[in-house]
Amino acid sequence: MTATEAILSQHDPARDPARDLARAPAHAHDAEDVRTLGFWLYLMSDLVIFAGLFATYVVLSRNFAGGPTPKDLFDLPYVLTETAFLLCASVVYGLGLIAARNGERPKLLLCLTASFLLGLCFVSMEIGEFALMIREGAGPDRSGFLSGFFTLVGTHGAHVCFGMLWMAVMMVQTLSKGLTAPVRGRLMRLGLFWHFLDIVWIALFSVVYLLGVI
Repeated sequence: MTATEAILSQHDPARDPARDLARAPAHAHDAEDVRTLGFWLYLMSDLVIFAGLFATYVVLSRNFAGGPTPKDLFDLPYVLTETAFLLCASVVYGLGLIAARNGERPKLLLCLTASFLLGLCFVSMEIGEFALMIREGAGPDRSGFLSGFFTLVGTHGAHVCFGMLWMAVMMVQTLSKGLTAPVRGRLMRLGLFWHFLDIVWIALFSVVYLLGVI
């Protein structure tokens, strides 16, 4: 557009400034919908990755190579405690989303902090479990079963660590920017990711730990 056309467009009697202002929120809403759709596609691709890891573990789960079996290694009360930490982190995060919807920034920050700490407890226990197994000679190179176990559980743990990093970033953004529409959208997408990890862990707990000791 030339300068002359720009001036003429500004003085165009058919131009409605109020209508242009009304369109802006709609465009922002459409952009947010596109981001949410893109994030759902990412979650679906992540689900495919986990499905492949589950399938690999199931194939290798009886390949002990004369080494320890799940009954020798898994401590169900310990893993149940891990599970409780992760599920509680998800519940607390959900309460934080409700606070964000109501514009309660202090309550949201409190929930984010609590969810982060619960996730940290989960990761710390998982690292402790891995360290104990490796000290006892049950590392990922000991058998096919342990290779599949460390890969599957470790991948989930890496996702939890990424979620905690994202959560820390959202705390900073909430403090610096407030509960703007983009911040709320990111919080919602983080919630989808966090709950997705819960679903994966429940499947992992059932397939790896429960079936392993039965």
